[in-house]
Amino acid sequence: MTRTLAELGAPTASSNVRTLEAAARTAVDAAAQLGVDVAQIANSLIFAADGEPLLVLASGGHRVDTAKVAALVGAERVDRATPEFVRTHTGFAIGGVAPVGHPEPIRTLVDIALDQYDEVWAAAGHPHTVFPTTFAELVRITGGEPAEVGAASPTDGAR
Repeated sequence: MTRTLAELGAPTASSNVRTLEAAARTAVDAAAQLGVDVAQIANSLIFAADGEPLLVLASGGHRVDTAKVAALVGAERVDRATPEFVRTHTGFAIGGVAPVGHPEPIRTLVDIALDQYDEVWAAAGHPHTVFPTTFAELVRITGGEPAEVGAASPTDGAR
């Protein structure tokens, strides 16, 4: 992942990939280990939008509203993807899906709620690895579209 981030022109992110002590399969887990607000975690969530992969980088403080996302991308249906669908389209297992480094480009929405933080954290391809970045950098390196993707979820983020 460090090479991919460096190739995308994200040298700070690439040189700061952090290995966590325990797997961070949820935003709450990651935030607790990093000592940051759960809303600073950029969950990489894969959906099937009319059967096509869609990556939503959602603030850990939000639950994705699939009806809202469907309207944003012009899809009739947006459904949670199966683990097999996720691995096929991203090359990663659920719990460690990075926002970049996929076999083919994936349409991406980036939650505008992440823009309120100077630093956000994203998965680096494994449940034990994360990297720091910014909202603007996430939009740039993913080619993502800034979007309002959900509503606040006080309990467990987008999981």
